[in-house]
Amino acid sequence: MESTEIRRLVELEDTHWWYRERRAILRKELRSLEPGRALDIGAAGGGNTRVLLAAGWQATATDFSEVAVEVARERGIDAVWADARELPFDDASKDLVTAFDVLEHIEEDDRAAAEIVRVLRPGGTALIAVPCDMRLWSQHDVAVGHVRRYTRRELVDVAARAGLVIERVWSWNVLLRPVVAVRRRRSTGSDLEELSPLVNTGLSMIVAVERHLPVKSLPGVTLFLRAHKP
Repeated sequence: MESTEIRRLVELEDTHWWYRERRAILRKELRSLEPGRALDIGAAGGGNTRVLLAAGWQATATDFSEVAVEVARERGIDAVWADARELPFDDASKDLVTAFDVLEHIEEDDRAAAEIVRVLRPGGTALIAVPCDMRLWSQHDVAVGHVRRYTRRELVDVAARAGLVIERVWSWNVLLRPVVAVRRRRSTGSDLEELSPLVNTGLSMIVAVERHLPVKSLPGVTLFLRAHKP
């Protein structure tokens, strides 16, 4: 992702409905875990890392962008530059690894998945999110540096081949998928932009409602995967 996109993301993520709801998902997943040592791969400005810190985790952020690392450090986050295919951390040194919107940027996603497993302690948890469905491919994906969008089978396969035991896979942003599909067909670049407060609030309410509906098996815009190292 270009440095301008990183800066734009950081400016938006505190208030933008997309990032706020993803942080809510992360908070929910953390409730069943005992805080320990966490690694947030592809953390950008550290929005999700701050959720980990607030929940009592000893969290480190990594990103391939030096700009992202700089921004995260400016926010008081322990951040290091790292290639997800070769993480600068010891084997079995982390209790939790999060990788939200990381694998789709990497040609050798199997190497990144293997590194997640390597740094996790036995029994440690991995939380992964990726964009789904190549039918939604657009100039947005090109602009933000995506290599692919995943099917459920593809995401499960890359995680399982790396050695993870899959616990759950679910779709997110199901209700708004038709809107996203139309917008992406007209897209000429990144969707990252500031929205009017009214639109942002409306979209926030829709995705919040989705938490309580039985739609996680339906096609969405993002796939989440929770797994652990045996």
